[in-house]
Amino acid sequence: MMHPPTKGQHLQDVQEEDGDCEHLNGKFVKSSSEADLNMSSVRSSLQKQQSLPVRPIIPLVARISDQNASGAPPMTVREKSRLDKFKQLLASPNTDLEELRKHSWSGIPREVRPITWRLLSGYLPANKERRELVLKRKREEYFGFIEQYYHSRTDEHYKDTYRQIHIDIPRTNPLIPLFQQPAVQEVFERILFIWAIRHPASGYVQGINDLVTPFFVVFLSEFVCLQKLTHVTEHKTKKYGLLSLISFQDNYTFAQPGIQNKVKALEELVSRIDEDVHNHFKKYEVEYLQFAFRWMNNLLMRELPLRCTIRLWDTYQAEAEGFSHFHLYVCAAFLIEWRKEILSMVDFQGLLMLLQNLPTIHWGNEEVGLLLAEAYRLKYMFADAPSHYKR
Repeated sequence: MMHPPTKGQHLQDVQEEDGDCEHLNGKFVKSSSEADLNMSSVRSSLQKQQSLPVRPIIPLVARISDQNASGAPPMTVREKSRLDKFKQLLASPNTDLEELRKHSWSGIPREVRPITWRLLSGYLPANKERRELVLKRKREEYFGFIEQYYHSRTDEHYKDTYRQIHIDIPRTNPLIPLFQQPAVQEVFERILFIWAIRHPASGYVQGINDLVTPFFVVFLSEFVCLQKLTHVTEHKTKKYGLLSLISFQDNYTFAQPGIQNKVKALEELVSRIDEDVHNHFKKYEVEYLQFAFRWMNNLLMRELPLRCTIRLWDTYQAEAEGFSHFHLYVCAAFLIEWRKEILSMVDFQGLLMLLQNLPTIHWGNEEVGLLLAEAYRLKYMFADAPSHYKR
């Protein structure tokens, strides 16, 4: 049995500011993945949403920094004890993955997060002696993909996909200098283009580019002091094995065709958890799809600072079906977290502005820990209820 966290753990300090809506001619313009939904009710609700005025976005100080180097206090006795336990598990000839999941649920120490993510995802084997060989094979496999597929980006059949990726990459974490470096953007382009070709059923969908970011930051931190990192060369990306991220991404289904079903499941769950909030949305004709589509499609990355996303994904790695099933309960808990603010809004415009600009920039480990604990409680209460939503 997994145990929910009660307090946040030591976390890599990573901040980002990102928005889902572009602003054009004083209107909200939704991303193509959202606007292309083939439902008349969705179209009408989005038309209503587009009539909203622009809400100015205040630029945030975005940075990637190494905590210990930036003046953070030294680890507590408890934190050091947890880190020692992780190191003990990881040093075993055959890592006990169930034990590793149990300890990872409430946060993974930054120092051992890269190897722990690889193990929990199945990217590397539990057998310690086999890891280096498997990692080498996966890197060689990725370079093979580059040679096999990347040249086709100029082909007529794929040029539109590559063009969209090329446009989206500079928008990924625009306030963090690291992600504006040409070598880093080229890595992202290759990862996303090859992923799209190898997943023709879904292809590239806007938002997938955001989901590469946590992997990139976590795996880069394994080799580089991020605070001191001012330039990433092509040689460094090869050296650090960042190009093999594409294989790691295969463990997840980004462009899930059931996004609308997941949003509907959230609506039904909230109607049982908090009838007042649910009825408030109905009263002011706010549809869940208008704010929760990106919650599902982007795994709350647009709603939380990147440091919180990384902490959240620690638990998703540890929880069975964390990225799919448990995420639903996290979204429900996240919505109810803003219950007071939601009920204070008395018009469609105010509600949607709030829901699309929730004030989480100062969130950290403690807030994420409480969110996950509440999500765990909701899952325990509702997951197996006979009248619950159909999965």
